[in-house]
Amino acid sequence: MVSQQPPCPSGRYWRVQPGDTLYLIALRLGTTVEELMRLNPGVDPNNLQIGQLICLPEQQCPSGVYWIVAPGDTLYRIAQAVGTTVEKLLELNPHIDPYNLQVGQAICLP
Repeated sequence: MVSQQPPCPSGRYWRVQPGDTLYLIALRLGTTVEELMRLNPGVDPNNLQIGQLICLPEQQCPSGVYWIVAPGDTLYRIAQAVGTTVEKLLELNPHIDPYNLQVGQAICLP
């Protein structure tokens, strides 16, 4: 019997790589584990398979341009580097903790 994956409303997918977890995928894409679980009801979060496709939410970043957090990055440094303000970054990224950026996290840029 072949299991049918439900349609993905956004048409956006993540192909699971070695070491991926729903938490890391959510962190990289600026979403939540809960949202990924909602979009992927048949996925066992404790048993992701390499090559498995995970449905992603609609892109929430109007510009479609992201900064991937590197060691030592702060919102202030990112804002300076791209010519914007910390306030604008927080407005575009309401889900992030500005005092706890994670390496690999995607920050939406204006």
